[in-house]
Amino acid sequence: MAQKSQIEWTDATWNPVTGCTKIGPGCDNCYAERFAERWRGLEGHPYEQGFDLRLWPSRLAQPALWKKPRMIFVNSMSDLFHKRVPREYIDRVFDAMETANWHVYQVLTKRSSLMRSYIQRRYGGREVPSHIWLGVSVEDAAHVSRIRHLQEVNSPARFISFEPLLSPVGAVNLSGIAWAIVGGESGPRARPMEAEWAREIRTICDRYGTAFFFKQWGGPRPKSGGRILDGEEWNGFPWQIVPESILLEINAA
Repeated sequence: MAQKSQIEWTDATWNPVTGCTKIGPGCDNCYAERFAERWRGLEGHPYEQGFDLRLWPSRLAQPALWKKPRMIFVNSMSDLFHKRVPREYIDRVFDAMETANWHVYQVLTKRSSLMRSYIQRRYGGREVPSHIWLGVSVEDAAHVSRIRHLQEVNSPARFISFEPLLSPVGAVNLSGIAWAIVGGESGPRARPMEAEWAREIRTICDRYGTAFFFKQWGGPRPKSGGRILDGEEWNGFPWQIVPESILLEINAA
């Protein structure tokens, strides 16, 4: 069963794939790896293989079992566009999301060029269904090319997670980006985030009309530093891209 999430910007997580490999500095202190490796070798545990990549076909039907609409973070414990995930399996994940279309799915990747290629093959010039949100992680200025790859995807629901934010990202172009999430790193080796880096992104969001969400300062634990930036919480959310049928269900709940 997928799990209710403690992540501030979603309702639940769904992991039809688990495990991953590192591809940049944002992965150095991966929380998912740290959690999964605690259980390596424990027979019968979902993470008995640690953080080795694993496909879970048995989980593909889970979203259809949830009748109440919710925001679902897809693969919080992996990356759907990892090069070792077969395209046919990614098709099955997208089929499941398209079938259970009363939910909003938040798909986040660091492998932005592979996501772009897959989406262009699957949908051609057609727009990605509006209940499937596509996002990229950007931790520093060296990886802002992921934003351009995202902008080349035909979707009204593009988002960026600047987490863990490890350095200034500079004057990024957020044209066509609906939502930006900013957060510091958490864990025993957390690297600090400077307030000015977050403020810079907030200013850019204002310029482009991008909703700004400040998730955390980070520290030894995710909530160690709280969520207050310049005296307030920043809970921007792109309600304008939530499909109307889902929005009505959420408001009625």
